[in-house]
Amino acid sequence: TLLASDCYWDGSNFERGGRNRFLYRTPNGRYFLVSLTQWQGEQDTLEPVDLDTAISLYEGPLTEHEELYAAAFPDVAIEEG
Repeated sequence: TLLASDCYWDGSNFERGGRNRFLYRTPNGRYFLVSLTQWQGEQDTLEPVDLDTAISLYEGPLTEHEELYAAAFPDVAIEEG
């Protein structure tokens, strides 16, 4: 399931300097980051990330959220303050 990305329309294109990142969660609750590039000599990557890194990416540079926080991180208790 796609959770978040940095892919948004800026009036000209969806790319951020020729690169985009996408955060996913598998059906068994694992997280991974897909990094895509349009630059010659660079390769697309798929990297497993831990829960803390996934949350940091979701709350930080990956501003385009496809899922709400509670759906993206169902095992994380949300404290109301």
